[in-house]
Formats: sequence, C-alpha cells, structure tokens
Amino acid sequence: MGLDETLQTLIEPVVNGLGSRLWGIEYLTRGKSTTLKIYIDADQGINVEDCARVSRQVSSLLDVEDPIPGRYTLEVSSPGLDRRLFTKAQFEEFASARIRVSLKRPFEGRRRYTGLLGGIEGDDVILHTGEEEEYLFPLDLVDRANIIPD
Repeated sequence: MGLDETLQTLIEPVVNGLGSRLWGIEYLTRGKSTTLKIYIDADQGINVEDCARVSRQVSSLLDVEDPIPGRYTLEVSSPGLDRRLFTKAQFEEFASARIRVSLKRPFEGRRRYTGLLGGIEGDDVILHTGEEEEYLFPLDLVDRANIIPD
C-alpha cells in the first residue's frame, strides 16, 4: 500500500467520525518543506471549528501511527468553490461543471485544457472544450482537475 492509500485509510474514519467527509488529500514536497493538505466537506458546509477539530484528531493519529517520514506541516481546509476533483465519483458528481484540467504528460501537444466536464466513461474523463470538440482523457493521465466557479 502506497503513502496515499495509507493516509486515506488512516484519516477517512477520523474525518467521518467527526461529522465530515474526506474530500481529498495532497502530499506536497517543495525543497525541504513538506505539507500534508487534507480537504474536508459536509452537506452543511465546513467552518473553522470543523477544520480545527479534524486537525487536532488527525495530528494525534499521525503522531501515533507515524506514516510520514520526517517533518511536515498539516493543513486542514474545505475544498472551496474551486475544489479539486480527486476521485472518479467526484468527476461524476460534478458532470456539466466548467473545469480546468492539467495532464501528467502532453495530449495532442498540450497539457492544460478548460471546458465542460461531461462526466466519466469507463476510466476516461470526458471534457467538452467547444461546440464540436470533445476529449477523453484516461483518469490516470489527469494530474489535477479543478472546478472553475461561476
């Protein structure tokens, strides 16, 4: 099991137990700085107290389990209006939303696309970029996809 799966397995029950749902996890390393970002969501929205409560519980859990080597900064926040899409289910949920997609490697000479999310077909993300233009990107080729708020 990789670090992402380990973190998901450890953190998701804690977040759910506190009345929120885990939206996504980002593990970012820039130079000597490492940040673990946890995004939480709930039907009634997320406030600062929700983030603080999850942060305290997850921090204690990670101190005990110690899945991350070295020092890191823990951040907990809501996904926001420009939320990043992490899972196949999230791509399905936000079908018809306007999104920005960055790919891990170029497709037809480009790595960045913007358009209307057509949902998921098998393991492919459907993106409508114009009246006649439609792209299917394998989900594992997508590096990052974010909602573009209205």
